[in-house]
Amino acid sequence: MPVTRRALAPAAVALAATLLLAACGSGGNAAADLAGGNKAGTAPNGATINLTPQQNRVTTAKVDAIAALVPEEVRRRGTLQVAASVGSVPPLGFYATDDKTVIGTEPDIAYLVGDVLGLKVELNPVSWENVFVGLDSGKYDVGITNVTVTEARKEKYDFATYRLDILGFEAKKGGSWKVTGPADVAGHVIGVSSGTNQEKLLLAWNDANVKAGLKPVDVKYYQNSSDYYLALGSGRIDAWLGPNPSGAFHAAQTGETEIIGTYSGAGDTVLGKIAATTKKDNGLVKALNEALNETIKNGSYGQVLKRWGLDNEAVKTSEINPPGLPKTN
Repeated sequence: MPVTRRALAPAAVALAATLLLAACGSGGNAAADLAGGNKAGTAPNGATINLTPQQNRVTTAKVDAIAALVPEEVRRRGTLQVAASVGSVPPLGFYATDDKTVIGTEPDIAYLVGDVLGLKVELNPVSWENVFVGLDSGKYDVGITNVTVTEARKEKYDFATYRLDILGFEAKKGGSWKVTGPADVAGHVIGVSSGTNQEKLLLAWNDANVKAGLKPVDVKYYQNSSDYYLALGSGRIDAWLGPNPSGAFHAAQTGETEIIGTYSGAGDTVLGKIAATTKKDNGLVKALNEALNETIKNGSYGQVLKRWGLDNEAVKTSEINPPGLPKTN
């Protein structure tokens, strides 16, 4: 981890200690710890987030005409193998209070798709990079795990969109610093996860700043929430750039941080979109697209987003392979 640059403030020490215990405690759960040890948290929109394994998920009916679009091999198997990159901060994909049940917005969307297609969903918790390794090898049918559409990824994968991609810069609460564009991050220390579209966006902003004669961004890489929140609390990074839903939830629970700026995950030229991701030309994307549009039409999709506080990221329709984060970014 990067070397600490300034002394710890008392509030930062308290936050760091809480998160360290969440990461290292025997049987601990970071999501529950962030919610004060409760079985529920509060989303920024006021929705109560159930953190327990007993989810009472939103369900919907099978649609035979859409199920018929599923490739025969998958229909015979009867299961939809879903890759899920699991974090520790709600509401996207994380472990419930039992530390083994994967819950969140992304699993709920996956189960809805499975309902429409008449397939039993099997969630496979894997690291971010192994989502794509598993898709490439055919081990997993689809990744439903906050994957942003990019032009580079479209060369290898097909996409069926289901949510807007909004990134958030999370910093200590109470400062005057706001982020609205590239110039605002010049000279700052920003944390990000490698291999993500937020990393690509941050590096593109940094390149633009350097070309404009501004100070470069000092980019620090973290993969685990316990690590980057310790770094944020101790002042080793000035801000964390990640999915806005997770950052906003964390800020709402701790009261120690705030979102100082949001941005489209595809930059300033394209509206970023999150999509179900499947191996290119494997014949599954049409079925996924039709299933998602069925859930949007029948209202079950809206119910899922509302229960997790993400109704402001809803799409009106699922698209197949829309414009994504440009390669030039």
